[in-house]
Amino acid sequence: MMRKVRTKRVPRAGERAAGFIFEGMKKWLPLLLILFSFGQKASAQFESVKDSVVQLYGVVMTADSLVGIPAVSVMVKGQNRGTITNNQGVFSIVVLKGDVVEFTHVTYKPKVVAVPRELKGNQYSVVQLMVEDTVYLPATIIRPRPTPQQFERDFVSSKVPDDDIEIARRNNDVAKRRVLMQTLPADGKEATSMQFRNIANRAVYSGQLPPMNLFNPAAWAEFIKAWKRGDYKRRSD
Repeated sequence: MMRKVRTKRVPRAGERAAGFIFEGMKKWLPLLLILFSFGQKASAQFESVKDSVVQLYGVVMTADSLVGIPAVSVMVKGQNRGTITNNQGVFSIVVLKGDVVEFTHVTYKPKVVAVPRELKGNQYSVVQLMVEDTVYLPATIIRPRPTPQQFERDFVSSKVPDDDIEIARRNNDVAKRRVLMQTLPADGKEATSMQFRNIANRAVYSGQLPPMNLFNPAAWAEFIKAWKRGDYKRRSD
């Protein structure tokens, strides 16, 4: 009696590769689905933001004569961005649907425009009319002096500011220039000249003792002049 021998079927190389790919897809399928759904949501959000962007443009004019008003401030309320109108009163700015735009000028009453949320499309034009604003300044009362003597006293003792000639004359005073010479530091040219003089003196008296000004009559004469001028007096700050 013959027995039936069962043989184990060995999968082919192509079948093994297909099985490996199938197992990998089963493992990464949830992650792929999450990424796909996230991409769809991001694309939907981008399309929503893109649809909400509006190009707002128009002209700002006077209400009585319909003349363009230049330098009108066009600001989006609650946000630190805006623009101004040109010489003809024309402006253009990017806003979002539902934004509130305020028009302000120093000589006109402010105006507010709201961009409709249900706006179809991405462009919105306005013709904004502005009314002049009247500003009332506080009253100023001018009273005369009680007596002519008081007016004469106040007029004589009033401080008159110096003109340019008087300021230049005061700055060129000898005493002031002397003080400036002693207090101001030397500039580059003066420092270089002093350094060169010191080098020249050292080269002239090289190998010997330099002369002492203690026995120099010219130095004593300059010292006496400086003493008389008060150069050595201690100055209080």
